[in-house]
Amino acid sequence: MSPFLVTAAVVGTIGGAMVAAPFVLGAAGFAAAGTTAGSWAAGMMSAPAVANGGAVEAGTTPAVLQSVGAAGLGAAATAATATGGGATAALLSLFF
Repeated sequence: MSPFLVTAAVVGTIGGAMVAAPFVLGAAGFAAAGTTAGSWAAGMMSAPAVANGGAVEAGTTPAVLQSVGAAGLGAAATAATATGGGATAALLSLFF
């Protein structure tokens, strides 16, 4: 496979993931108005909340997913994802 096709496939996949992330997180229950009751997200947030007396610590996976679900990916996260995708594409092009 040509390096160009590998690069295009990786960049396209990462670009699609960046666009789809808010929709996927919303469907999982990480909504703009908060975690949807009875959803997968609610179950995921339940364990750390019980362990911490009702609070979910900042920086934990459920907290970050809720933040992205509520506000979308910020400029820094979008840039980091795009940079990571570019680096991955460049690395894969060396092998294919």
